[in-house]
Amino acid sequence: MNKIQIIFDKNKRSIKIKNSIKKIIEKAKLNKLNIVVVIGGDGFMLQTLKKNRDTKKLFYGINSGNYGFLMNKFSSKNFIKNISKAKTISISPLEMTVRNNKNQTKKYLAINEVSILRQSRQAASLSINYDSKQIIKRLVSDGVLVSTPAGSTAYNLSVHGPILSLNSKKLSISPISPFRPRRWKGKIVSDKSKIIIKNLNPSKRPISAVADNIEVRNAKNIFVKTNQKIRFNLMYDKNRSLQKKIKIEQLRRETS
Repeated sequence: MNKIQIIFDKNKRSIKIKNSIKKIIEKAKLNKLNIVVVIGGDGFMLQTLKKNRDTKKLFYGINSGNYGFLMNKFSSKNFIKNISKAKTISISPLEMTVRNNKNQTKKYLAINEVSILRQSRQAASLSINYDSKQIIKRLVSDGVLVSTPAGSTAYNLSVHGPILSLNSKKLSISPISPFRPRRWKGKIVSDKSKIIIKNLNPSKRPISAVADNIEVRNAKNIFVKTNQKIRFNLMYDKNRSLQKKIKIEQLRRETS
């Protein structure tokens, strides 16, 4: 059992769950040993995955935060059973490359979404292209999101973007409070696309580019693509898979 690694957020609930799991695994036998148990919320899981991007291990998340969409519910009684029968899904992150107003280039990964946000009181003025095709010549808005299927139920859902099935091989491009054109709903593109977002007025209308929770200010050009070389392997309880959670959100939207 010493091959099972536990990574936990430093709050009381996480520490309590960690101590319970350590006692449980000392007494039990488990066939799957190549596992990292991550205790925290969604943000902590995203942070942990990125720090361990080069490992081939399986990540089993336990929620000790608020919503915990990427996590499993902890049950001391059923922990060994749940982790033994957990199903594994594999996801790839977005890679965000940003050139700022000083022509400096920065690169970060995003598992949920890349957010382009207005940085001042004035709306952003953006052009959006993918590959050699133009999506929109000029979007005046609070910003725009590029979301993965795993992230399509997060910030993307809050701005009325589409919910993508986990195996759809698509990305969602969704506007945030569009002012011109008012009724532009965004676009769904292939996850093999290279998306290019340009700030059309960087001096008067500065913008920030955010990869999940890492911000680059005064962005001028943003390039977003899926990094297919990186695969994160996430484990979910048999009856609460990530696919099932996404389908539940799709049904909620259809019936609301």
